Amino acid sequence: MFRPYVENSYPGFPRLGIRMASIEDEVSAWPGIAAEPHRFNGREFTLGAREVGHVHGERLLDIPFAKRIRDVLVEEGEAQEHHVIPESGWISFRIEGDADREHAVWLLRLSYLYNVAILNNQGAADGELDTIDVEQEVASMDLNEDLSAVFDSLRTSQ
Repeated sequence: MFRPYVENSYPGFPRLGIRMASIEDEVSAWPGIAAEPHRFNGREFTLGAREVGHVHGERLLDIPFAKRIRDVLVEEGEAQEHHVIPESGWISFRIEGDADREHAVWLLRLSYLYNVAILNNQGAADGELDTIDVEQEVASMDLNEDLSAVFDSLRTSQ
């Protein structure tokens, strides 16, 4: 039986479509990530006090990045400027199919690794995040030179 919506295990959350529920299931399994209601009727993924990204409805993902990362992602066609505040560091990404679902998870993982690296630099990462090898994961993401340079600068500032 086809179910266009599925209930999830988070009390007080509205129903999610199957694709968004699968994104939430995958991302919320990452060490340190909490899935919580978002103030604009969506779901957000947080790492401590830091937002990694959030989804609205069935097709829209928003992620806060440093503006230099956002600029590269938009220039490379990996994401669009934020749908409401285009001049910010935020990106938006529309999820229309399974390939977009995978790319959405890739974008969220990029944000997650960036935030883990920041927390590590600040000495604020807890023991759960010690298992994350940011350098190795970033290398496996096949990032372009500009994005790799952002992570390199974080590593050299430690």
